[in-house]
Amino acid sequence: MDKKLAKLLEPGFKLIFAILVLFVAVTFYFSVPVGAAEAVVTLLVLVYYKSRARKRSNSMRRYVEALAFQVDNASKHTMINFPLPMMVLRLDTGEVIWQNEVMEGLMNVGSHAFDLHITELVPGFDTKWIMEGKNCCPHDVSLGERKFIVYGNLVTADDPAAGSLLATLFWVDITDYSELRERFRRSRPVVGMLLIDSHEELYKNIDETEKSMITAEIDSRLSNWIKKTGGIFRKLERGKYLTVFENAALLDLIADKFSILESMHEVKNSEGIPATLSIGIGRGEDCSLSELYTFANLSIDMALSRGGDQAVVKSPGGFEFYGGNSKEIEKRTKVKSRVMANALRQLIMDSSQVFVMGHRVSDLDAIGAAAGVVAAVRRLGKTPYLVCNRDVTSARELIDRLAAAPEYSRVFITEEEAMMLCDANSLLVVVDTSRPDIVDAPRLLDTIQKVAVIDHHRRAASYIERTAINMHEPYASSASELVTELLQYILSPTDLLKSEAEALLAGIVLDTKSFTVKTGVRTFEAAAWLRQIGADTVDVRKMFSGNLEGYIKRYQLISEAKHVFPGISLVVSHAPVDRAVAAQAVDELINISDVAAAFAVFAETSGGCAVSGRSYGKVNVQYVLEKIGGGGSMTMAGAQFADKPVDEVVELLTAAIAEYLKDTKQK
Repeated sequence: MDKKLAKLLEPGFKLIFAILVLFVAVTFYFSVPVGAAEAVVTLLVLVYYKSRARKRSNSMRRYVEALAFQVDNASKHTMINFPLPMMVLRLDTGEVIWQNEVMEGLMNVGSHAFDLHITELVPGFDTKWIMEGKNCCPHDVSLGERKFIVYGNLVTADDPAAGSLLATLFWVDITDYSELRERFRRSRPVVGMLLIDSHEELYKNIDETEKSMITAEIDSRLSNWIKKTGGIFRKLERGKYLTVFENAALLDLIADKFSILESMHEVKNSEGIPATLSIGIGRGEDCSLSELYTFANLSIDMALSRGGDQAVVKSPGGFEFYGGNSKEIEKRTKVKSRVMANALRQLIMDSSQVFVMGHRVSDLDAIGAAAGVVAAVRRLGKTPYLVCNRDVTSARELIDRLAAAPEYSRVFITEEEAMMLCDANSLLVVVDTSRPDIVDAPRLLDTIQKVAVIDHHRRAASYIERTAINMHEPYASSASELVTELLQYILSPTDLLKSEAEALLAGIVLDTKSFTVKTGVRTFEAAAWLRQIGADTVDVRKMFSGNLEGYIKRYQLISEAKHVFPGISLVVSHAPVDRAVAAQAVDELINISDVAAAFAVFAETSGGCAVSGRSYGKVNVQYVLEKIGGGGSMTMAGAQFADKPVDEVVELLTAAIAEYLKDTKQK
């Protein structure tokens, strides 16, 4: 420091002195007395300059030292008296090595905070975000009753031997802002649509006096229910209501599991038919009232497509479902079937060619319904193609029977072939599913613009939105039943092949468990029409027969079943099992008197694992499996996992069953 300061204060002095010495030497050459005099003067100048330079250097040194001392003191004073809580900690150990007085008062530990781990002072606090180069904690931090945003930066220790990184943390109190934000969220409006979805059945065959009494009771219950929310309530039309209330009230309704759904069942007509309510709610912090109203209408449509008697909440993040445990009531009319048949006929006529497909790992219902649509397309003079993966299916025997017919010589194609054949005017008919993620040919679904959907499963949060026709009837027993009804308005009995009629009947038999579950009057009418055409019930029954190995495996699975909860059995197989065999095993299990529902978790022969669930309606297996990404109907549901081991899926399923039982018990 001294040498640098000397150089700064003596610019060019050595050069000047060298020139003076040179002049003295020249003068000595010409005159010794004059040269001696110049030498004395030069020496005096040197002494004087050195003396003055030393004084200036000392003065400058004292000034710099004083300035540095003042700056250091100012820095220390700033850190100690910084108005925000502040601390310094070691990142390698998490130990607090310093904190200012404000932080000490906040922690209420005084000097005892030193050498304590940060998590001892702030439970759960993680410093990973600092190491990732972020200067702000990604979430709010609670400290006592206060909330903070924590900012931080890295500091390298002065001593290289220490080898540790330090972090300086600044704590900004946002409690007031957080409370204001929470009040804002809780006060945001939500829009609800209420619909008595059993209105037609409830008011059928009763007199006007009873109708008035039932209407008054429904209006009273709904009005009292909404009154608790502090919202507004208006009747729009017969059996339909609009309500607006705050998000805080919605949170209470969700915590209450929408008890109004069960309360509404207490309203019955003289024939014992209960009133059922569907609720559609739109919510969103940044949504306008118009958007919330649209969400509410989408929610009510979703609730109805899932069978009604439930609440659906729609937000920008997706759908949430509550309720939906009651059995569906058959509500379909022949008028609607005729209208849908005419619309489908016109759509087929306006298309260049028609592709039909079901869900991945197709079953008898998917192939049967697809065969029915193929027959309709053939009758209307268009070219039909049935797209399926013949290597991964549980309906191989049915596919082989259909493929043997001359009419099907070029009908069955793969997804790759379909992608080559389709054009801008092609039509795609999806049967037995409405979920885009489980169709047999997802790329084809993304490519073709005209899409029709025929499905009977309860709609999931993910569904095919872009449709020209959507015949979604959760009250029907099967997709084959729906297609059979449509065929009666499109073709004559002679246009349907015997193998196609048997395929449709096999689909109905499969999903109704031989006409024991989810079987309505329309189901028997469809089966009777197919039988009249020539469907042989013996041949249909043979489609369900398996080989000896399959029988042995089925009963081996049954023998390993365990009761995981009262009335609920679970079969687990780490060894690969054919999906049809696993489904047959759980079908057998629910025939046991003390089994209300049965589930099988098994490794698949094609890779991954799957879950199959069955019941007779007392337990909603679709509601259970929907929690782990599956779907289906109340009595028959499934789920697929491509990258999860069997044991992990068993844990997920067990947790979902426990949650379902807890929800239903609370009701």
